[in-house]
Amino acid sequence: MILLDLKQRKVWNEQHRLLTAIISKPEEHSRATELFISQHSLLHSPSILETYQTTLEDELLRDLDEKVFRHDPTPNPDTNNSIAWHLWHIARIEDMTMNILVATESQVLFEENWLEKMNIDYIHSGNDMSEKDIALMSSRIEMKQLVAYRRAVGKRTQQVVSKLKPGQFKEKVEQERIGQLFKENAVSQNSKWLAEYWSKKTIAGLILMPATRHNFLHLNKCIRIKERLRK
Repeated sequence: MILLDLKQRKVWNEQHRLLTAIISKPEEHSRATELFISQHSLLHSPSILETYQTTLEDELLRDLDEKVFRHDPTPNPDTNNSIAWHLWHIARIEDMTMNILVATESQVLFEENWLEKMNIDYIHSGNDMSEKDIALMSSRIEMKQLVAYRRAVGKRTQQVVSKLKPGQFKEKVEQERIGQLFKENAVSQNSKWLAEYWSKKTIAGLILMPATRHNFLHLNKCIRIKERLRK
């Protein structure tokens, strides 16, 4: 299955609307969890579920060279940021929201020396990041290690969501968890608006945006960047 196909994009969006409709219903918990796993898997490496389906990440990484990966700023109408930044940004957002806000566990970032492996020292979400820092990060980050980090984040997310019990999707994010975002420097002081936005969400809201649609939107942007740069 190729998600670049407009029909498949439509199917993904239709399934996401279904997930939105049922995720907060305790009686639909098992169905919603299975649907989330399916939707989420199509945004990551097939290895997180050991599937042979082609995913949106596959489509992006196919024939993606380092020059295109790092190119910053990009000549795209809806974003100036590099593919490197977009992949790092969605991995960081998913890591912090699923592990700090949903599971109250340590972030994947701080396990297995991911910062050192990726050759960067940025730990925040990347929101409100300066153009200079985006360019520097894009030039330094290790492409293969970033992809591996994102894969680890995806695996953890599926473990976290699979452990949730019926009714938990409706729970609000605990305010002490919002505070933890700042303690771990996951969200910068310039991006307090982001923490405030998440503070109003339920667990379902976090699953429907950072863990699924947020990835979908940014991966599509990355594919458009790749196509434009390769013309």
